[in-house]
Amino acid sequence: MYYPELLTVVGPTACGKTALGVALAEELHGAILSGDSRQVFIGMDIGTGKDLDAYTTERGSIPHYLIDIVPAGHPFNLFEYVRLFDEAYHEVVSQQLKPIFVGGSGLYVEQVLQTRPMHQVPPDASLRQELEQLSLADLRAVLSRYPRIEHVDLSSARKCIRAIEIAQHYAKYPEQYLAYREALRKAKQQKPPFIIGLRLARQEIIRRIDQRLQSRLEEGMVAEVERLLDEQVPADTLIAYGLEYRFITLYLQGKLSYSEMEEQLATAIHQFAKRQMTWFRGMTRRGLPIHWIDGHQSVAYQRDRVLRLIKGL
Repeated sequence: MYYPELLTVVGPTACGKTALGVALAEELHGAILSGDSRQVFIGMDIGTGKDLDAYTTERGSIPHYLIDIVPAGHPFNLFEYVRLFDEAYHEVVSQQLKPIFVGGSGLYVEQVLQTRPMHQVPPDASLRQELEQLSLADLRAVLSRYPRIEHVDLSSARKCIRAIEIAQHYAKYPEQYLAYREALRKAKQQKPPFIIGLRLARQEIIRRIDQRLQSRLEEGMVAEVERLLDEQVPADTLIAYGLEYRFITLYLQGKLSYSEMEEQLATAIHQFAKRQMTWFRGMTRRGLPIHWIDGHQSVAYQRDRVLRLIKGL
């Protein structure tokens, strides 16, 4: 899909994306669309850094979307996210607000920004269960029986299963594949989206991560995970959410001491921030150029720099 009005802010965790997004929304009469894969979950507040107070400014409340939309533990995937993003985007535009996309979940952000259309093929649980018994070589052999489909990834068994799912669906519904090909043709004629990136020195990112982690622990992040477990969110699901939810759950299960949890969690977040930057650099190579600005500067400086970039100054 293509979102011509969209202004996007990306960057590693703890770099100040939300503050810049809110400042831009104030200036441009905008609304925030969250690009965070975990902030969609209700009740996962401290660990995901929702910072909902940040959306209330002296000028009033900034509308925000794609936060608190599904219960914690509820199945949720990229396909569903893209569908809900599309709905939220058009709602924002219909209200004559400027849509400002703010997030650090590279896969989710890139899928939205990619002018290339997404394969609108729903998951097939029974097919996946059947194919999970096969090796990667066998999966590729199965896929070779179908006509070639553009833009599918065969680098892992999981991705190959998804490719077979797509190919089989299009074999049943060829008119949908024709529609995809037409959307792909139109997408190639679109300009790349306007993306702002906040860049910080590695040591500054680490300092901010460590400082924020201490604040979140003091705010009750452990108690938040305890509450989720009490509400019957499975421990395995929380562990799968990663980072804060993974290590705190392991601590509550007695598998880590508090100091081990704190130390290992900090290290994991440092590594996550590094992976985020790797992903964003890759986006440029994949046709989504990013205008990087200095994240060490004040929010007011960042906002004014973005406004000048938008105007082409």
